[in-house]
Amino acid sequence: MAEKAIIYKVDLHVSDMDRQYFNDHALTLAKHPSENEQRLMIRLLAFALYAEEGLAFGKGVSTKEEPTLWLKDLRGDIQTWIEIGQPDLKYIRKACGRSSNVVIFLYGNSTDIWWEKNKADCQKKNNLKVIQLSTEVTKSLSLIANRNMDITCTIDDTQVSIFCADESFSFTPTVLYP
Repeated sequence: MAEKAIIYKVDLHVSDMDRQYFNDHALTLAKHPSENEQRLMIRLLAFALYAEEGLAFGKGVSTKEEPTLWLKDLRGDIQTWIEIGQPDLKYIRKACGRSSNVVIFLYGNSTDIWWEKNKADCQKKNNLKVIQLSTEVTKSLSLIANRNMDITCTIDDTQVSIFCADESFSFTPTVLYP
């Protein structure tokens, strides 16, 4: 019998001073059986950093036709395409062709190798942003993962602060491009 997704309930409070965006989001995230908590929490972080009305999660890791997160306009055109991980160049080209803005969140041990290999091609895309998350950040995110979470994310002058229960940490994401 196939494993089922595990459901996570999140009350997310976003205070983004850089974009003047302040809102609360009641989210339900499904963790695919092949997904670990680290990836789930990076999805949540990406949502917090790009939160706005209409931002939605894609169908998940088993659906390659949709991004991790996306924002569509009223006509259904994709305005923002957000992916996490280390996508191949074909996927990046597709995303850049279909969306006004594409954001990739890199994480994991081999992000430096991925960036060196793909840097030249990525730098040809004027609607692409590449953000690298350190191992320390992704580890800290994993430690606060819980099936029921109340998280506050504050962004001020590009510094991100996460508060959850008795835990808190701050970091500045590394923007590799542009």
